[in-house]
Amino acid sequence: MRMVVVLVLALGIALAGGAVYMAQETITRAQAERDYLLRERQKSPQLIDVVVVKRPLEYGERFTRDDLEVIKVQAGKVPEGAYQAITVAQDAQNAPRAVFVDAETRPRAALRSFAAFEPILESKVTAPGTDAGIHAALSANMRAFTINVDVASGVSGFLRPGDHVDVYWSGQINGQPVTKLIDTNLRLIAVDQSADADRSETTRIARTVTAEVSPEQVAALTLAQSTGRLTLSLVGMQNTSEIGAIEIDRDQLLGVTAPEVVKVEAAKVCTIRTRKGADVVEVQIPCTN
Repeated sequence: MRMVVVLVLALGIALAGGAVYMAQETITRAQAERDYLLRERQKSPQLIDVVVVKRPLEYGERFTRDDLEVIKVQAGKVPEGAYQAITVAQDAQNAPRAVFVDAETRPRAALRSFAAFEPILESKVTAPGTDAGIHAALSANMRAFTINVDVASGVSGFLRPGDHVDVYWSGQINGQPVTKLIDTNLRLIAVDQSADADRSETTRIARTVTAEVSPEQVAALTLAQSTGRLTLSLVGMQNTSEIGAIEIDRDQLLGVTAPEVVKVEAAKVCTIRTRKGADVVEVQIPCTN
């Protein structure tokens, strides 16, 4: 009987020892996995909140806070002007950039088309309660000016809202045909009656384009359009150079040089006058100096 008790105790001690060993192994493995995950988390990039649209939006389409969603995006990879919150308290301090304030119930409108889950950018949407159009596209203190164009002067129909153009004037100066660069890098905000930069219809010849200009530029372009012909030149996306004054007349274009005028002095003539009775006679004599 005593032998059985001893065997039972020995077996219990062995099982308990095995259980403790297995528990220690499990704890050690769990701690190693935890440490590994912590190290990997420290290596992983930081994520921040970014507001995106939950459904596609077309140009001019209105949206509310119900159409928006917040996702995580890697810090440093967020487009400029992105929002970090859908709503925020109106008097909140140090709050993240939000699309709406709590008291705002008016919708906003898209100034370009958006794909589903594309970030909302400040420059691509209107203020609350404002519909898309030229007013929404104008920068502060700027004006909209319309320029008449045709197939030649309007870059053959390839202009789109958002493009930048140089403006050349052609006319007469002192009876001589001249073409001159009068303005550079103007931003177009509409082509014909469309301010949609994402319009997908086939290329067509525009009759007018509307540019964003200052009041001084309005006066200059109005005079230029009434006294000559304006031609637009599309500025490339990679353009970084500054353009100086450009003016070409017909002679410069054709390489014509004005004939040199040589002054020929008339020969000096010396005379003396003598009176013969009632007559005065002028007689030519050699000049002495």
